[in-house]
Amino acid sequence: MSAQPPLVVSLPLTIYHALDLKQQLLDALAVTDELELNLSQVAEMDAAGLQLLVLLKKEAQRAGKRVRIVAHSQAVSSLIDFCNMAAEFGDPLVIPAHEAG
Repeated sequence: MSAQPPLVVSLPLTIYHALDLKQQLLDALAVTDELELNLSQVAEMDAAGLQLLVLLKKEAQRAGKRVRIVAHSQAVSSLIDFCNMAAEFGDPLVIPAHEAG
């Protein structure tokens, strides 16, 4: 299977959207060996969203596939950092210059 362009997630990664996003993300993983996620447009993320990303990573590992987050919004970066989960994802958390200073 060939690599797909990054999947852009624009809905909030919250409990209110988790069920719909779960199916969308698992369907996207099913058709590729390496799924790249662009989460730069995610305005809000809660524990349900974090659990969804962990589930996606675990499903990918189980299937011998890879999931990479290639872009993070402030909401995503903040929650991953707050929960000390950066190592779980193994993706670099890029801090935009306007946020670093």
